[in-house]
Amino acid sequence: MATDIEDTAHTVEAPAVMRLLPARPRLLALGEPTHGEDTLLDLRNELFRQLVEQEGYRTIAIESDCMMGLAVDDYVASGTGTLDEVMEHGFSHGWGTSAANRELVRWMRVYNDGRPTSERLRFAGFDGPLEITGAASPRQALTALHGYLADRLDTDLLPCTGETLDRLLGPDDRWTHPAAMMDPTQSVGQSAEAEELRLLADDLVALLDTQTPHLLAATSRDDWDRARLYGRTATGLLRYHYWMADTSPARMTWLVSLRDQMMAHNLLTLAERGPALVHAHNGHLQREKSTMRMGGMPLEWWSAGALVSARLGEEYAFVATALGTIRHRGVDTPPPDTIEGLLYALPEDRCVIDAPRLATALGDTVPAHRVSPWFGYSPLDPAHLAGTDGIVFVKDVPQS
Repeated sequence: MATDIEDTAHTVEAPAVMRLLPARPRLLALGEPTHGEDTLLDLRNELFRQLVEQEGYRTIAIESDCMMGLAVDDYVASGTGTLDEVMEHGFSHGWGTSAANRELVRWMRVYNDGRPTSERLRFAGFDGPLEITGAASPRQALTALHGYLADRLDTDLLPCTGETLDRLLGPDDRWTHPAAMMDPTQSVGQSAEAEELRLLADDLVALLDTQTPHLLAATSRDDWDRARLYGRTATGLLRYHYWMADTSPARMTWLVSLRDQMMAHNLLTLAERGPALVHAHNGHLQREKSTMRMGGMPLEWWSAGALVSARLGEEYAFVATALGTIRHRGVDTPPPDTIEGLLYALPEDRCVIDAPRLATALGDTVPAHRVSPWFGYSPLDPAHLAGTDGIVFVKDVPQS
């Protein structure tokens, strides 16, 4: 069996990844089993460079706030701002401190310099404006959408004024109160003002849609696309806040589901621009349901990858990343009966594995599910192998 498994391994290069796939995808999703390791982000950067230079890719999307990511896109596309500024203000989850993320943004800006608009690389965050501790105020997205429409349409068509939105929104700290994540009674998501805002946001998005021919003639495609992002984000945040205020047992399932739904909607829009490399945790990009335990309660929901795959079919591809060791995190040599252990026995330090051929090579042998000694690392679930197009395996991850 060892020889059969070795036959599935190839060098981690863009052509080898593309040969695994039945068709050229609009979205090539590269997952990672843990966050914060620059070794994995360096690998992502190199793969993106090869996809750009050899396969015509022009967009990369990462698991970061979609609204904050607009500043990064402005910088790489047109040089707006400085590298230091966009690293500080253009990323969520602390990703702006990563040396590998900084190098990605620097390289994209250098690549774009002097190139025509049609050939420039683009950057996108595709996560919602969400953190573990809560969700952002919908103010930025909602007022940006209203402003876009107010500047281009007869004011009689608008369902409200900007002053009305400001009054209903109130202070932003009402929305971002950290206690609301654990205590629904601290959330304003089901207040009378929030319910009115949900209706107004829905009407503003409907107005954006019904006026599309005029708006595309009166503005740039990029501006219209951003207005759509504002609309998706505003309605998504208001829905998320609504369920933050819910007291039923379904509350947490709704919240984790809505986050992946926001991700999926952003990815499907990026697919219209296509092709794009998408980078996030394996759990957000896999085709199967995601599972976790929170507060002793099991949660199960469809990942963003599952939602996107259902819509795009073969135009969505998922390549998971698996690891051998992260010794500085207490993750040592994997047991030999796990997927990671089988791949660790290969001579290559890094390789890309043909997942369907690996499944064939395993035959009736079902690998054990590796137990993670560190909560920040999620080993591959052998039950998900059938829904994976490829596996990038990194034998050892040194401390960054």
